[in-house]
Amino acid sequence: MEFIKEEIEDMSDPEPSRIKHEDAEQQTEQIEVRHELLKMEFIKEEIEDTSDPEPSRIKHVDAEQQTDCMEVKQEHQLDEVKEEYCDFKTQREKAETQHTCSQCGKSFSQASGLRNHLRVHSGEKTFNCDQCGKGFNSSSHLKKHLRVHSDERPHMCSVCGKSFSRLDHFKQHQKTHNEVRDHVCCDCGKSFTTAEYLKLHQKIHTGEKPHKCSYCDKSFIHSGSLKVHKRLHTGEKPYDCTQCEKSFKDASGLRHHLFIHSGEKPFTCDQCGTDFNSSSYLKKHLKVHSDEKPHMCTVCGKSFSRSESCKRHQKTHNEVRDHVCCDCGKRFTTSGELIRHQRIHTGEKPHKCSYCDKSFTQSGSLKTHERVHTGEKPYDCTQCEKSFRHLPSLHTHLKKCHEYHLFSCQMPQK
Repeated sequence: MEFIKEEIEDMSDPEPSRIKHEDAEQQTEQIEVRHELLKMEFIKEEIEDTSDPEPSRIKHVDAEQQTDCMEVKQEHQLDEVKEEYCDFKTQREKAETQHTCSQCGKSFSQASGLRNHLRVHSGEKTFNCDQCGKGFNSSSHLKKHLRVHSDERPHMCSVCGKSFSRLDHFKQHQKTHNEVRDHVCCDCGKSFTTAEYLKLHQKIHTGEKPHKCSYCDKSFIHSGSLKVHKRLHTGEKPYDCTQCEKSFKDASGLRHHLFIHSGEKPFTCDQCGTDFNSSSYLKKHLKVHSDEKPHMCTVCGKSFSRSESCKRHQKTHNEVRDHVCCDCGKRFTTSGELIRHQRIHTGEKPHKCSYCDKSFTQSGSLKTHERVHTGEKPYDCTQCEKSFRHLPSLHTHLKKCHEYHLFSCQMPQK
């Protein structure tokens, strides 16, 4: 008991320098040894009492009663040991969580944990990648990032053999094998593996969007969606391509970009067999087959297959061109259009091709040019099997080969 008392006194010392951070398993073993010693001392005392040589002091007690007394005494001492051990454990846990962040109240068992955490508030990034120069606020985050450069994927699924660079992604994937989806949505019948996933899904039906952006008025159902959205405001692009200098705000953007380098086109049109390197390109292409034009101009009623084409068209109605080029006098509706135009005069070409040395004044011109390298031809002729890299080529083809030139509104839109 003295040993435990000393340990508790040590742990309750208010001075942090006197707190002893001993291994929990070692402490438990010491208390178990102490307990055994107590048992041995108790048995020794009982033997001494029963072996008294003086006949007058011998107590004729029933053997069963003696045994019961011994057990009661032993249990009592065991309870005392357990009680003091619980007090000791509580003191130790308090000592282990003494390092508390003054900004958010989070506690840590070690000072180093608190130091690393404080970098989240300060924005300090002392751990730098020697390959790309990117900074991180902890060594563990840097270690995870380095796998992007090395393509290291140490976590392999034993069911399908798929590998992952991060443990959390690996664990999430494993749940897809033989998972039980017993949490069913009463609105649409969709099933989920956990009650938490079901709860998140139901926000789609209720319209609840609890995660609000601190930069604008947008709200989101999932915290992950908010995190990705905020990168539009902060400019953060944490997903870097290892083959070129491009970066992306989310993992899906990087995955689609990598198809450009590999030449892979996993998205195939089931109507004409044309392949695409992103689902968005396939979605736009499918409108050619369906003639779907859901975006209608509220002024003249003209319809468009793409929302950006509709928005561009709407600006032609009563638009004010008050942004004037001082070099040639040309007028524009927005300052952005004027800035892009002025690059013609300055010779600036900020949009560089990732495949060759060519540069362009506008991002749209670069996008069209890169199709030379990727082989992508998103504009398909509805009269024959030909396809084209950009819309004017399709229009020219329709006029020359199919006499498709009666009205400009019959032409396919961007």
